[in-house]
Amino acid sequence: MPIDSSIIYMSTKQVAEYLDLNEKKVYSMANQRILPATKVTGKWLFPKVLIDRWLMDSCHSGMLSDRMHITGSDDPLLSMLVAQLMSEGEHQEIISYSATGSKSGLTLLSRGYADVCSIHWESQHGSRDSLYTLLKSYPNHQQWILVSGFERHQGLMVRQEMASLFDNVNQGTLQSLRWVSRQKGAGSQLHLEQWLTQQHININELLFTATAKSERELAAYIARNNADIGFGCQAVAVESGLHFIPQLTESFDFVMSQSIFFRRQLQALLTLLNQPQTTQLANLLSGYQLTKSGELLWRGQ
Repeated sequence: MPIDSSIIYMSTKQVAEYLDLNEKKVYSMANQRILPATKVTGKWLFPKVLIDRWLMDSCHSGMLSDRMHITGSDDPLLSMLVAQLMSEGEHQEIISYSATGSKSGLTLLSRGYADVCSIHWESQHGSRDSLYTLLKSYPNHQQWILVSGFERHQGLMVRQEMASLFDNVNQGTLQSLRWVSRQKGAGSQLHLEQWLTQQHININELLFTATAKSERELAAYIARNNADIGFGCQAVAVESGLHFIPQLTESFDFVMSQSIFFRRQLQALLTLLNQPQTTQLANLLSGYQLTKSGELLWRGQ
């Protein structure tokens, strides 16, 4: 149905007529953050310009969009690749990356505030079953896909002068140290809890002196001697001058809606991940294995 071009905000009824949907469906899509909308005094309002953009973006699988926001898990290699793509874009588009932790990233993705969520949530044995279960807990997961990124080493970070303590690590040693945790819902915190369980150590018996919102913040606490030990990836430990004790190799993947996969910025990132110069950069940072980047791992259903 034609809508007056001078209209700035549309009501639920107008959007339903405009998109040829019933109002119940529009309410549902607004609540799931699929449609761009804001609620004022209990009523949904839909900016017409954003509805039109959403339509255009949907019709062309996202290829016409000039921006992409990545959120979720923290990683130095991903941060550097995003910066490289931005520097090559000649200010014609925006690619941004903010580390929020795995589960917070999924929440932002589900609400439409992000285009891609980076995540590491598999078990210590490398199974992604727990990740698939997590993804299915979000209301609009049916639109999502999981794409492989790379593998990286995770483990314990300590200052160099403390390295000798871990020649024969035991429960008493771990309980005597000042720990940095990650926030609830961070993949690194999940891995720490799983690792402690394997060591038969009760996490509540450890001394936690701080909670970091990113792996780099965690490493900074240790480097400043505000804490002694934490769990994170090798590349972060190396860039902070810390000693690293590897414990597992994990998968670092990307969650997105199916249409985002075809967005040119995402394809540029996946192409860059498969370039020889990126392998050289990953080796320089240390702790990475780049294989099968961009492979489709899971489709929501």
